[in-house]
Amino acid sequence: MKRRIIEIDENKCNGCGACADACHEGAIAMVNGKAQLMRDDYCDGLGDCLPACPTGAITFVEREAAAYDEKAVMENKQRKMREQGMTLPCGCPGSHSRHILREEPPAAEAPSPAPASRLSQWPVQIKLVPVNAPYFDGARLLIAADCTAYAYAAFHERFIRGHITLVGCPKLDSIDYSEKLTAIIRENNIKSVTVVRMEVPCCGGLEAAAKTALRESGKFIPWQVVTVTVDGRLKED
Repeated sequence: MKRRIIEIDENKCNGCGACADACHEGAIAMVNGKAQLMRDDYCDGLGDCLPACPTGAITFVEREAAAYDEKAVMENKQRKMREQGMTLPCGCPGSHSRHILREEPPAAEAPSPAPASRLSQWPVQIKLVPVNAPYFDGARLLIAADCTAYAYAAFHERFIRGHITLVGCPKLDSIDYSEKLTAIIRENNIKSVTVVRMEVPCCGGLEAAAKTALRESGKFIPWQVVTVTVDGRLKED
């Protein structure tokens, strides 16, 4: 198949190894002092390695390549952990998809004094969530900046409740989420999209990625953007 994948210019590579450390999938390794793409099917094409390279030796290309194989990546991670004397039989918990079913208390019961979590799935990070997770079927999608849940006190009840939640920070992750979000919206039966961002400028990247994903998906889905102020209020437009 023809897809987007990284390409490493050996002449520009200074052998620092930063890209190999940044590649969560283990697709890059240092060979004879130079970075090298070891297997096409380990590269997810999201480019976490690009901003880590100080010399600009890594770029994206469109070429024939094996499809990204998440199962093979996980097996490789498990093998490396065993070689290092580490054991985690179930695999990395941050990468395993879970649907969390929560029961509503009977109406006659008094509400719990402690706020209840409304999170209905795991993982929540945009970078980690699988594109075709079953909980996306018929989902009301919440795309939220990391900081919003800390700034807005009623975040679980106001936003997470009844939604499938994806969080990220384009400034800290240094990636464009639009391709991943486009795939999620295009390949699943998403009912609506709510974007919750902070009022700070860097959150504009998250909003832009969501709007691009909605446009590129080719679907007409109800959507809205909600802005949270740094002092924890919902901004009125």
